Amino acid sequence: MKLLTTTFFSVFLAAAASAQSPTPESVLSDTRKVNTYFMEKYADPTQPTNVKKIRPSNLWTRAVYYEGLMALYEIDKDARYLDYTDRWANFHQWSPRNGVKTCDADDQCCSQTYLDRFVMTGDSAMLRPTQTNLQLQMKTKVGWWTWIDAIQMAMPVYAQMYKITGNRDYIEHCMKMYRWSRNECGGGLFNEKDGLWWRDADYVPPYKEVDGKDCYWSRGNGWVLAAYVRVMNQLSPKDKIYKEIKKDFLMMCEGLATCQREDGFWNASLVSPVTYGGKETTGTALFLYGISWGLQKGYLKEKKFRPIADKAWKAISQEAIHQDGFLGYVQGTGKDPSAGQPVTYNKIPDFEDYGIGCFILGAVEYYKLLGGAR
Repeated sequence: MKLLTTTFFSVFLAAAASAQSPTPESVLSDTRKVNTYFMEKYADPTQPTNVKKIRPSNLWTRAVYYEGLMALYEIDKDARYLDYTDRWANFHQWSPRNGVKTCDADDQCCSQTYLDRFVMTGDSAMLRPTQTNLQLQMKTKVGWWTWIDAIQMAMPVYAQMYKITGNRDYIEHCMKMYRWSRNECGGGLFNEKDGLWWRDADYVPPYKEVDGKDCYWSRGNGWVLAAYVRVMNQLSPKDKIYKEIKKDFLMMCEGLATCQREDGFWNASLVSPVTYGGKETTGTALFLYGISWGLQKGYLKEKKFRPIADKAWKAISQEAIHQDGFLGYVQGTGKDPSAGQPVTYNKIPDFEDYGIGCFILGAVEYYKLLGGAR
């Protein structure tokens, strides 16, 4: 009888704890747990990935993880994070994947962290390869970003370089590329009516899901929303480009508000749950990132959007995070809602790194929303 009572009491305490409102401390604790899981599992950051083939560890999936780690360092000044970052970046000689001549946005994603470290240290070795890469790309065509993931992978790099150098050519050129993706690629990948993006030209109308609805991929839209935040963070709110991006940011937030699930997640297929509905962490985390940022800036109405952020965090923290820090409901790599299915609590995605990076970005911004940064 005593054992039964003790067990019941433990379950009761656990349930009561989970029902409590989140605090900055509890959010940071969860974030550390997930990050520690990753750093311990992948203790040597120089080792290549081996998913069907060998790839260097400065590929885009790992680069997104380091975006998250740099955000975590802002609120949790642990020297291990910088050591882990610099071991990785030094190994790759602070260069984009596939060298300075690449024009592939996925290859350029790692430069976001290189430039973050340059700002912290002033070490020009961390800057030069990225600067050379962007200058070479600026001499070529505009239409590089044919898929919306690219907006997050590369657009913030141009914004960072503009802020570092003061050379407006960087931000003006990246906006030409952004506008081409938004308005021209496939007839335009952004649907202003819904405030959502088609992933690439394969999904613009007349493409429809089986229920006749548009195909809006959760993580793809998450990439764009995250890019808006990361670019605006590099600009003055008075800048005309800031205002242009803010307008699209607000349209996206309104669109996303209409399709959040009751449990706080978003489906992999945002408006067509009949085709790959279900809980998905990466898109949800990126939406949490953007909405939490917008609330702090006063751009989003508290009454409408604060419950959206709270529900998203509750969903991730209570349903996706395992006791050991493993992150569930992470959709594997791909280009649409069908990729990596089924997405489940226990399934290990083909790459774990970008999912954890997305989670950390969302968690850190939510931590700030709760007042942790103060």
